Amino acid sequence: MQFSLQQRIRERAYEIWNTSGRMHGHAERHWLAAERQILSEMTAQTAVAQNKPAPARQRRAAASARSQLKKVAKAM
Repeated sequence: MQFSLQQRIRERAYEIWNTSGRMHGHAERHWLAAERQILSEMTAQTAVAQNKPAPARQRRAAASARSQLKKVAKAM
């Protein structure tokens, strides 16, 4: 059974929450980290299937996501 993108992100965020000690108040940080991981995996799988290296656009998106995650973490 294939999960929707949102469901996959939700499950990964839950895993991150569990492994980070179940601290409340960090849901957005966990969601963004999960989203970044899932999207990176999907892009990598597509690149492998097409036998191409990951595009620069994906690398920039991942760097942007990391930057946003750091901003969110500082704000908390």
